[in-house]
Amino acid sequence: MRFMIIRKADKATEAGTLPDEKLLAAMGAYNEEMVKAGVMLQGEGLQPSAKGARVKFTNGKPTITDGPFTETKELIAGFTLIQVKSRQEALEWLKRWPALDGGGNVELELRQVFEDEDFGSEFTPELREQEARMRRELAARKA
Repeated sequence: MRFMIIRKADKATEAGTLPDEKLLAAMGAYNEEMVKAGVMLQGEGLQPSAKGARVKFTNGKPTITDGPFTETKELIAGFTLIQVKSRQEALEWLKRWPALDGGGNVELELRQVFEDEDFGSEFTPELREQEARMRRELAARKA
């Protein structure tokens, strides 16, 4: 099972405040622990929403709005993608998040990633092969 750990944005991340050496070391140790356990697939921090944009489609037509976005409760500051055996195991990893982050006041969200089998018969053999081909291409680019 794959899960995404979403680190919610706060005033500091939206202000572009970079983590200090202690937090970088703590996050590095946490990430290294997940890598050694074989559960971490990817993880990245995100730039503040001031450097982003939103695209909203209305009747198929896009409207672009440049950041910053005011509602920080709905913004993401970073993510980690993990692969574990259960939701409970994923939650155990979340509970070990470095307490230094956000001065001990940080909000994380856990979301399960869809797998091919979740889509049932609508995900035809042709669509499955297309998906597999794209994944192989992406993997080859990383290599």
